[in-house]
Amino acid sequence: MEETGEEPPTSAVLLNHCHFSQIIFNNVEKFYIPGGDITCHYTFTQHFIPRRKDWVGIFRVGWKTTREYYTFMWAVMPTDLNSKSSLQQHVQFKAYYLPKDDEYYQFCYVDQDGVVRGASVPFQFRPESEEDILVVTTQGEVEEIEQLNKELRQQNQELKDNYISLQKQNSDMQAELQKTQELQKRLESLTEINKTLEQRVSVLNEENEGLKVEKICWETELLQLKVQNQNVASENEKMGVRLKSTLDHLDQLQAQISVQEKEMEKLTQGDRDKTEQLEHLKKENEQLLLSLTEQREHQQKLEQTVKEMKQKETTSTRKQQELMNQISDLMKKLDENKIFCQELQREKTRVEGEKDLLQKENDRLLCYVCEDSGSDLLPNPTPVQEALKENAGLIFGNPYSATQDVHVPIPPSIKKCPVCHGVFPDDVEDVIFEQHLQTHILDCPYCDEVFSEVERQVYDDHVFCHSL
Repeated sequence: MEETGEEPPTSAVLLNHCHFSQIIFNNVEKFYIPGGDITCHYTFTQHFIPRRKDWVGIFRVGWKTTREYYTFMWAVMPTDLNSKSSLQQHVQFKAYYLPKDDEYYQFCYVDQDGVVRGASVPFQFRPESEEDILVVTTQGEVEEIEQLNKELRQQNQELKDNYISLQKQNSDMQAELQKTQELQKRLESLTEINKTLEQRVSVLNEENEGLKVEKICWETELLQLKVQNQNVASENEKMGVRLKSTLDHLDQLQAQISVQEKEMEKLTQGDRDKTEQLEHLKKENEQLLLSLTEQREHQQKLEQTVKEMKQKETTSTRKQQELMNQISDLMKKLDENKIFCQELQREKTRVEGEKDLLQKENDRLLCYVCEDSGSDLLPNPTPVQEALKENAGLIFGNPYSATQDVHVPIPPSIKKCPVCHGVFPDDVEDVIFEQHLQTHILDCPYCDEVFSEVERQVYDDHVFCHSL
């Protein structure tokens, strides 16, 4: 391990999510002699920007995550990335921290997020033998083997490219078919919603016409009440004139009574006829007082009638205002329904865009899954297949392995969820796959309409339309 106590940043990222071509390791030997320091040379590519917490580790071949490093050294931070000299860097591993066995190891450059950005060819820690010296002296054979390996690698890469291209075409055709079916279902659903909204608008228009007719009736009744009010006011004025005339007459009578009373005081010994006349006048006075009382009661009744008519007029005015407010609310609801239709259309466009992006991302992940699952197809791996499994992190396998003529296994067929795009093996039971699909289905509680999980907004709008 390195002398500092600080641990390097690692992660549990699988090999198929790493980018091994952004850092190139140079001058890596086939083996290093134990007991001596070794220097690791590497080069930055133009697509990579180093950071302060990047590090270079020694991994045993067959590692799965960056947590399985044997030892590490912090990477050197270049001063100027624009110069070619800064792109060439190296770190030195001390002999004390190097492995002591003869297993195969490789250098890996790991960034501060714990992701591998480059890996070297495998090498060993063992003493130099005569066999190695003899191999070095046969330079022609080495060049011939390297040329053969290069041709095999090219053929292997061509086969991989053809396979990936065919798989991508198949995925694109399936995605296009699925997209067409989903768009057809979505169009049918939106057509049904549009019909429901049109029916609702028609009902609202009919209600609006009814309210207009009712408003006209209220206005007619209000006009009649105003005419009646004017008639009552005119009659009240006439009664006031009559009352004033009666009061004047009463005053005159009271004056006459006063005069007569004075005459009675002077003529205490008057004639009986005058006494009878006085009694007659008193009776007439009483009748006039009774008539005056009746007129006052009639005036109070008229005032009460006028007050009631004013209250009726106020009530009719308030009802008219309430009707106007109801009409205004209905017009606002109609405008809100139109805006709601427009928002549904925009939501449809947005969901289709997100669906296209998710479909592309799923196709990319599907390729990764197929490549990763290809290494588990053989139930009883041969020694050659075990060696390929150990070298799974390399693009072309172990160049120093004894056997290289191994065909890439064909990945198994898979089942793909059309909603969440989850991937299932082909041998999974149909019941399990159908249960998974059932979790994405939304049933309308009012009708037989069925929606998928990704159409949650459409489902909510559909249920809301039933409640209108």
